[in-house]
Amino acid sequence: MPPTPEPHAVGRHLLGPHVVGQRVVVRHVVRGETGPTGGPALNDVLGVCLSWRDGVVVIDSDRGPVEVPVADIVSGKPVPPRPSVRHRDSPRSVELHTHVLWPDLVAEPLGEWVLRCAPAYDGRLRRRANSTLAMGDPGRPLAEASATVQAWHRERDRDPMVMAVAGSDIEAGLLDLGWRDLGSGSAHCQVAGVAKALRTSNAVSVGRDTASMPRSDRLTPRYLSEAVGRVVVELGDGTATGRATLDDDWVVLDAISVAPDQRRQGLATRVVAELLDWAASQGARTAMLQVETDNPGAGRLYERLGFVTHHTYRYLVTD
Repeated sequence: MPPTPEPHAVGRHLLGPHVVGQRVVVRHVVRGETGPTGGPALNDVLGVCLSWRDGVVVIDSDRGPVEVPVADIVSGKPVPPRPSVRHRDSPRSVELHTHVLWPDLVAEPLGEWVLRCAPAYDGRLRRRANSTLAMGDPGRPLAEASATVQAWHRERDRDPMVMAVAGSDIEAGLLDLGWRDLGSGSAHCQVAGVAKALRTSNAVSVGRDTASMPRSDRLTPRYLSEAVGRVVVELGDGTATGRATLDDDWVVLDAISVAPDQRRQGLATRVVAELLDWAASQGARTAMLQVETDNPGAGRLYERLGFVTHHTYRYLVTD
C-alpha cells in the first residue's frame, strides 16, 4: 500500500501586504477537493493583487477577482507586468501622442521624422518639444536628413537636437555622423491599460495607511481647459500635483511631482489614481508617461502600478 500523502505545506512564501498593486502568481490549496495524487487539490492564480487584509488576498485575474484565504497559500511570488497590447504600436506612433502637451508646437514632417519647435513653458524650453523626432524613415539619406535637421533648428534659434530610440540603427547612424549623446534627459516611455492601472493604483492607495494625513491633503481635480481635454490634480495646497492630457483614446500623464519632504507616503499614487479616474471617464483606454532613466525610484513606482516600458529614447546633439 502506498504511503498516505502528507498535507501540502502552506505558508512557505514571501508574499504579504507589500505586494498589493503588483502582478503575482499564487498557488493555493482548494478546500474540500482531492488532487490526482491523493493529497489536497491545488490551484494557481495569476493576476494583480488588489488587496491583502483580514486574512484574505484578492487577485484580479483574467477570470475576474479571485479571493484566496492567506492560510491556504502554498507558494507565490511577484512576476513581471504583462505587456500592454499597445506594445505593438511603433515608438514613433506612441511619441506622437505627446504633441498634445504643447498647444503652440510647430511640427513639420521630414519623411516620417518630425521637426519640432515650441516656445518656453514655465521659463524653460522643453527638450521633447524642441527636438526632432528621429523615428521611422526620413525619406532621404541619413546624412542629408541630419543636415536638414541642423539647418531647420538653427533657423529657429534652437540648438540642433534629435530624439532617437536608444540602441536603434538611426541612433547609431547619427553617432557615426558626429552627433553625440546629450548625457541627460534620456527616458523610458511607459504605457499601461487605463482600466487595469486605475484598479491597481486605487488598490495601492487604499492599502496604505493615510489616516494620519491632514484633511487638506484630499485630492481635488482642477480643470485647466476642457477644450483640449486636460486636467490638473492638486493634493492639498500643491504638495503633490499631476496633469493628464487626452489624445484620442490615449491619455498622457506628465508633471507628476511631490514635495521632497512629503515623499514615500503614497501621494504620487493617489495623484495617478485621480488622473486615471478622470481619463477613464473621458473614454481613454491607454495611458503613457515618461520616466527619466536616472530616476529608478519613479520607474519602480509606475511598474508597480502596471506600467511597462515601451521603449527608451535618448537625445543627441551636435556642434
